[in-house]
Amino acid sequence: MTPVDSFADFICELDKLKAVKRKITLPADNNREENSAEHSWHVALMASMLSQYAAKPIDIQRVIQMILIHDVVEIDAGDMFAFNTQQDHAAQAEKEMAAAKRIFGLLPPPLDETMLQLWLEFEDAATPDAEFAKAMDRVLPVFQNMNAKGGSWTTHKISRQQIEKRNAHLKTCAPALWNYVNEQLDIAVENAWLIDSTAR
Repeated sequence: MTPVDSFADFICELDKLKAVKRKITLPADNNREENSAEHSWHVALMASMLSQYAAKPIDIQRVIQMILIHDVVEIDAGDMFAFNTQQDHAAQAEKEMAAAKRIFGLLPPPLDETMLQLWLEFEDAATPDAEFAKAMDRVLPVFQNMNAKGGSWTTHKISRQQIEKRNAHLKTCAPALWNYVNEQLDIAVENAWLIDSTAR
């Protein structure tokens, strides 16, 4: 059995994720910025509740594990706003890969490689588990911004089309949730919380 103290560095490193701020603000806490650790917990719990909507067979335990580790790289790379430029995202991807290797490298083998591969699977979103996990990560802000009457969408002048594109995984992995999202986006456009870039 691997000594418990061989996990200590990794476990303590995770504390740093609580200091990484995101663009989403929390109306329930005086509109402070959400941190990435809170985000990961929220996505994981939501995924466990919404797994019944998965259109393909998934292993919810693997999905939750992916979600809980997917933002660990932000300890080094920081969080990036979803709607930054493609060039920004390409540079961020390089930073995140280096971060993944360093942070998961704190774990004893073979768990270090197992976690790295699980993180890469999430990033690629090519398996049913990873696609559902990625979709959950991307749909949570829809719930949050609707609850905040536009929230960061209004602040950053985001369009409906941008949200649709970002949540496109739902079309195949959870069509019922895709329909729900589109209903919510109709409401958001009606309330001017989102811009409709196709409107004339």
